[in-house]
Parts: sequence; structure tokens; C-alpha cells
Amino acid sequence: MKKTVFEGAATAIITPMFSDGSIDFDSFGALIEFQIAAGIDAIVAAGTTGEGSTLSDDEHKKVIEYCVKKAAHRVPVIAGTGSNDTAYAIELTQAAEELGADAMLLVTPYYNKATQAGLIKSFAAVADKTSKPCILYNVPSRTGCNILPATAAELSKHPNIVGIKEASGNISQIAETASLCGEDFALYSGNDDQIVPVMSLGGKGVISVLSNLLPAETSEMCKLCLSGDFKSAAKIQLRYLPLISALFSEVNPIPVKAAMAAMGYGSDFPRLPLTVLSDKNRNLLLSEMKNCGINIGG
Repeated sequence: MKKTVFEGAATAIITPMFSDGSIDFDSFGALIEFQIAAGIDAIVAAGTTGEGSTLSDDEHKKVIEYCVKKAAHRVPVIAGTGSNDTAYAIELTQAAEELGADAMLLVTPYYNKATQAGLIKSFAAVADKTSKPCILYNVPSRTGCNILPATAAELSKHPNIVGIKEASGNISQIAETASLCGEDFALYSGNDDQIVPVMSLGGKGVISVLSNLLPAETSEMCKLCLSGDFKSAAKIQLRYLPLISALFSEVNPIPVKAAMAAMGYGSDFPRLPLTVLSDKNRNLLLSEMKNCGINIGG
């Protein structure tokens, strides 16, 4: 049996920044403490939501190192170490292991548009070079590359590849992946609006954007699913659908950075080519946050 990195909700945490683009580690630390105090089950550092793609090599490592030290083994820290350059992904994965990360999140190579055979070789090459568990990350809308169920099944045979974050949005594909990979391979929802549907197929949780704002509620939704109470979990899922929609009114992490700034965690600054949230979508987001009882003003 493979060891499951976590069950429940893992926050794909933002990387707070100052308006000059430098990393706001004080706000980052406060956000990590907020997450852990609220009962989150794991934290993903320097992933898509953490703007890992525009962090310098040094910044990427410092974000992972800081998160590991601040979490202090209270929850697992999963480091985003995937890349479209397999050699760099190996280098970053090994660095994250040395820095104490508990697991790795490996996004599909973007831009290159690898074949399924290429995906198998690339992910296996990274997993071969670490002793830490690796979670695949399938998000074809951002990468132009889709991990097909048969490919996931082949990769699931690797001893260090223990699960997949599925953000394809294709429930039929996700069901097939669950069927082919079996219970020993952890399936996580990569979309906040599909937590309950994916967990009803045997998923073990979510890697979430929503939980930046609502860690306790997102974790509770997952715990209800894990206990088999899908009816109660669905009520939470449906309650927060308008907020989830507002959090994806523009490309992630533009809205969530605006939301977290409104809550007092850093300034509203995503790095170019991402820009700040439009006034129209900001008003919608803040309205939905208020409707959910979220304190705005920090």
C-alpha cells in the first residue's frame, strides 16, 4: 500500500507580495498560521496559486523553505516543483526534498505539448530522483496537455507516484482514472466546484483555492465526504458555489489574491503577465465574501 500524503483539504496557498513584487513573508507566515489554526489538512507551496511559474529559482526555494519551517510538521507541506523542463523539475524537486518538503506536486509539462509517452517518461524521470511521494497535477486548460486515464494508470505503478490532482473538469475522465488506478492511488479534486462529485468517486480530498479564504469549511466538506455523508457535504458545496465562481471570474490567482488582500494577507499584487482584478469582478467577489460572512478589512 502506498502512503497517502493527506486526506481532506490542502490549500494551494498564495504567495503574498508587496507592490514592488518582493515576497511579503510576514503575511505569508500569518496566512500559514491561519490555515493551520483552522484545521487545514495540508499546504501546497509555490504551486499555480502561489505563482510558482513567475518566482525566480531562488524565490521558489525560499517560499518552500519558509513554508516548511513555519508549518513545523503540523501539517504536510507539498512543494510545487513541476516544470516544462524535466531536468529543471528534477533539480527543483531535489532541492525541495533537501528543504524538508513532505511531498511534491508535479504539473504536466506546459507549452511543449508532450505525448502521453512523453508524459510517462518525464514524470517517471522526476519521481526516480526523489524519495518523497509525488502527486501528479492535471490541468489541461492551463498547460495544453491532458493526462489520459490510461497514462495515469501506468504512472500509478511507480512507487513514488502516489496520486493525482485532477483539474480537467471532465467528470467522465476522472471516473475512468479512478477506476483504472484503484484505491491505492489518491485522487484529489483540483476544482473547488467539484469537490463532492470527485470525492463521491473515491477521491480523498481537494487541493483548493477556496480554502485560502475558508479553510475550516473546505476541510469540513471533505471530512463529511470521507465519512460518507455526501448529503451534508453537498449543502456546503452548493452554499459556496457563488463564491467559488467569483474566485474564478478571472484567471487564478488574480481573484484570490484580491480576496486575501481584503482579508489582510498582503497587498493585491499578482506578478505580470497577471494583472489586478477588474473593478466589476472585484465588486462581485467582495459581495460574495460578505454573503459568506468573511471578515473584510484584515
